Amino acid sequence: MSLFSLVIFGCGNRENVSNNNSEYQKVRLVMTTSGTESGINTMVARRLSKLLEEASSGNVIIEVYANDQLAGGNTTKGVNMIADGSVDLAVYTSGTLSILDQKMSVATLPWTFKSYQEARQILDNSGGAFYEKLLSEQGLVYLGCIHNGFRQISNNRNPVRQPEDLDGMKIRILGNEGYRSFFQSFNAIPIPMSRSEMSAALKQGDIDGHDMGIFQSGTDKLNEKEKYLTIWNYSYETYIFIANVKTFDRLEPKTQELIRQKTREACEWGRDWLEKNERNMIELFDDHGVEITELSPEEIEPFKQKVRPLIEQLKLQYGEEACRAFGIN
Repeated sequence: MSLFSLVIFGCGNRENVSNNNSEYQKVRLVMTTSGTESGINTMVARRLSKLLEEASSGNVIIEVYANDQLAGGNTTKGVNMIADGSVDLAVYTSGTLSILDQKMSVATLPWTFKSYQEARQILDNSGGAFYEKLLSEQGLVYLGCIHNGFRQISNNRNPVRQPEDLDGMKIRILGNEGYRSFFQSFNAIPIPMSRSEMSAALKQGDIDGHDMGIFQSGTDKLNEKEKYLTIWNYSYETYIFIANVKTFDRLEPKTQELIRQKTREACEWGRDWLEKNERNMIELFDDHGVEITELSPEEIEPFKQKVRPLIEQLKLQYGEEACRAFGIN
């Protein structure tokens, strides 16, 4: 049976089935993630699957597919699949989900959060509520979120300590207009590129470096391919757990609540894990001889001044409600 046939078979068997041995209905759901098997989003998705199976006595099963394999590795297609119900559950970054509504990217505005604790507090209150509202308008159910991490910059050309160091640097970015405009503010050359292409692009010189979280860079072994790392926490990205509303509405209320509860539990585990292990990943870069520059608040200020007009422009674009939800003044 082909993978596609397997998915269709799974989708066709999501009907509610009673089970006298458990208070939860018997259901098998399909979840897609954009990350690798070792990526934080896939790790948390698999933990969620295990928690649900255990709590439901084996009645609630989630099949997790990493690397957007159900969409042939195409993230945009993957988002469309969760939106149209071809898959039941998914985990994507807020930036990726901005193809459905650009306001999903509001929290990625430069230097919105000072710490992971601040991000947690806002996302678990007004920020999460705002995501929930936007996603419901797209036929999606917001279940929770985890850190994708603060974004850093690493490269093979030169250390980045001041805005001028980015001049002419070819930087891989996500296909997000905010990221593109950010690097263009420093006369860098942003190049949208999928994560799977980065390693070869670095080797061939098609890019000088990339913009990504420490953990993602380490799991992709980019610490073995680059010479310089600058830690500046310029943008925060979150992975968001979502369900297709039609699928979710077919579930019994007890099963819905169990999925919400266990997603929150899995997300808290994932946040804790990334915060704890990110420093270990930085040490891994150091062990491979990568020159690490950690910018102080005073050193970051010239970068902030350079992008202040862009931030003001994006605030107008996203709107007052979006900015207020994330404490952006």
